[in-house]
Amino acid sequence: MSRKIIPEVVHDQDLLQLPSSATVREAARRMRTRHVGAVLVVSGERLEGIFTERDVVNRVVAEGLDPDGTTLATVMTTNPDTIAPTDTAITALRRMQDGGYRHLPVVDHGHLVGIVSRRDFDGDEKARLDTETKLWERV
Repeated sequence: MSRKIIPEVVHDQDLLQLPSSATVREAARRMRTRHVGAVLVVSGERLEGIFTERDVVNRVVAEGLDPDGTTLATVMTTNPDTIAPTDTAITALRRMQDGGYRHLPVVDHGHLVGIVSRRDFDGDEKARLDTETKLWERV
């Protein structure tokens, strides 16, 4: 099985980036328009956080917050886990599984260069992760 690195999984991305001052409604509308499940919250080129469709449900709607009056700074995940572009796809999948999330920003020497989602990986990588998980459960 090949050991894909992140640029082989995702490339030529037009990242959805917003400042932390953007509202939840603006983020949700842009996610819908772009057909993506996450917004990268940035200040200049620096990643400050991530805001996902799960955050809309769990941190905004379930908490009764106003999407027009709530900024991303209030409900985003700050300082999210990241992965380097030289890491393998299986490393990214492991990190997402261990952390319980579906999106992982790709950062190269402090610069945001992409994002990977569980949907970006093929069946081979997911099958390998399942095999590894089952082995660890037996141990």
